[in-house]
Amino acid sequence: MGFSFTNRKHAPQEATDFLRGNARLAALLPAVQRMAKLQQDCWEVLPSAFKACEIFAFDGGELTLAVPNTAVAAKLKQQVPNMLVNLNGKGWQINNIRFRVQIAKGIAPVRPSGEGLKLSEAAVDSFDEMSKKLEPTAANEPLIAAMQRLVARRRT
Repeated sequence: MGFSFTNRKHAPQEATDFLRGNARLAALLPAVQRMAKLQQDCWEVLPSAFKACEIFAFDGGELTLAVPNTAVAAKLKQQVPNMLVNLNGKGWQINNIRFRVQIAKGIAPVRPSGEGLKLSEAAVDSFDEMSKKLEPTAANEPLIAAMQRLVARRRT
């Protein structure tokens, strides 16, 4: 008999069903539901700017938001008074909002592919010409050497 999802003994469960089914984890369910509600309320308060942000922590009246970069953090800092009014109006007791820059979960780190950059012959010629035209000063020596190595690798 082959494997199939229809003849499995245990069907997939929702996360909340899983938490309810385990006595030790069931205590986490109210906290998970509370954080999900806070996340939803934040999206409603700042729908356009907040979509890339997530709740990082909420403790002692201080809300910490994970933001993808400093530019988003700077824009959201301008909105803190408005956010505090709106979120407190929804029943949250928030005294302060902080921001923590974090890389988004769905973005994989970029790793070298192992392949060199594909340069046209004209580009290689340009690097060769530039390495010969640069003034051979102490400051330029590392750059000249790097360009000469690049040209030598591409022409072999």
